Amino acid sequence: MAFVVTDNCIRCKYTDCVAVCPAEAFYEGPNFLVISPDDCIDCDLCPVECPAGAIYQEEAVPEDQKEFIQLNAELAKVWPRITDMKAPPDDAQTWDGVENKLKYLKLEE
Repeated sequence: MAFVVTDNCIRCKYTDCVAVCPAEAFYEGPNFLVISPDDCIDCDLCPVECPAGAIYQEEAVPEDQKEFIQLNAELAKVWPRITDMKAPPDDAQTWDGVENKLKYLKLEE
């Protein structure tokens, strides 16, 4: 099983999770991070570090966010790998907890 980044990461994009990932399984888009199911080793380190609570084990992804399982797999194939922690966007705290953010997902710059 892999871990999955879900809705609350959109526009928050904290990278605390990236810093603890021993498998370098994170990939970065303009305003969202994803985890490659091919790279993830199911170590359980990233969910604890995510300030937005946006990471779930695949089998525990909330029912209304199941589409993020496929989205993580697809976007990890086209976005660049991220291995270092970065500062979050200036307005990350404003977006933390906002529901239904999929409409704000940017696939390209």
